[in-house]
Amino acid sequence: MKKDNTQRTVVLAYSGGLDTSAIIPWIKDHYNFNVIAFVADIGQSRQDLYNIKEKAISSGASDCYIADLKNEFVEQYVFPMLKMGSIYEGQYFLGTAIARPLIAKAQVDFANKINAIGLSHGATGKGNDQVRFELTYAALNPDLIVIAPWREWEFKSREDVLKYVLEKKVITSVTKEKIYSRDENIFHVSTEGGILENPWNAPDDSCWVWTKNPGDAPDKPERVHLLVEKGYVKQVNYKSLSAYKCLKKLNDIGSKHSIGRVDMIENRLVGIKSRGCYETPGGTIIYYALRGLEQLILDRDSMHWKNKISLDMSSIIYDGKWFTPVRESLQQSSEVLSDNISGEVIIELYKGSVTVLQRKSPNTLYSKEYATFSQDDVYSQLDAQGFIRLFSLSSRIRALNSKK
Repeated sequence: MKKDNTQRTVVLAYSGGLDTSAIIPWIKDHYNFNVIAFVADIGQSRQDLYNIKEKAISSGASDCYIADLKNEFVEQYVFPMLKMGSIYEGQYFLGTAIARPLIAKAQVDFANKINAIGLSHGATGKGNDQVRFELTYAALNPDLIVIAPWREWEFKSREDVLKYVLEKKVITSVTKEKIYSRDENIFHVSTEGGILENPWNAPDDSCWVWTKNPGDAPDKPERVHLLVEKGYVKQVNYKSLSAYKCLKKLNDIGSKHSIGRVDMIENRLVGIKSRGCYETPGGTIIYYALRGLEQLILDRDSMHWKNKISLDMSSIIYDGKWFTPVRESLQQSSEVLSDNISGEVIIELYKGSVTVLQRKSPNTLYSKEYATFSQDDVYSQLDAQGFIRLFSLSSRIRALNSKK
């Protein structure tokens, strides 16, 4: 790319963290472009958004735009994913991955609106987010140029970036002692880097942001009542709330009981293994509530099919392929099933554990009359004999052939 362009505009996905704080002066120094900081409000702590516009402009941005995406994020991204039950590699609730397509879409929409020439992000060349951002850029406006400083600049480490930021007199809360990489939204908070880069190091209190240590959690379990309609939580403890406020309320309750902590080593898309501490308290509660209702409602074939597409969807989301026909196809397939997931659930929370205690649904397939071990008048156990004979027919023929 030519670097002698007059002042044209690039829209940067800006969080106010170390990397994106460094990117603003770096682009101005190396490309002579205007930089507008684009901030997606997806429910991160208000402290993160406090004075963020002032911080961006003091770093060299010509302006800072904050888009309120909280409700859209929860209603159109988080809950569709939770309804599918998609978890990456058995533990990761995809809290960072599910946010990236929405942020990138809003960033593209804003760039189109102001006739910007390009986009930028703070994802590293080792990570997944570069793929997630740029797959969305390509799907929605491939004509926009993309500047990915971590793949271009001279810095080799976050320590180098910190030194550059301090030289530029950019305000940052990051220090050499606490140089974690963090991502936060209403659904989760993740912590990577620092002491976590050695898998033999146990995470300390600085690695956890939202949730109490299990040892400090209340000694008395707490029960939570949820009302679910078509896979969406509509009430928490008999109080009707929006999807966003339901999640926020459950975050508060779950954090108190140390719900949703995960310390895992995952396989990144680029082939590197990485370690992260993830906290998803409200999402974990909702996940178990929905699975508890599914056990009542879905027949065996539907449950097995849903588990298959759920696994496929976890990779689609992790890999950043949200704006693709296959994602739409998987989601629509899931909606056929999740439209029946309605009912009430009582969850018990205790020192990191989530237990479904009670559940009921107008769509239940569970029948006490059929399932009972006591005497019943609806099921003839003799019928099982013929079923087993037919179900084992291929095995019987195989065994008979082996005797010939």
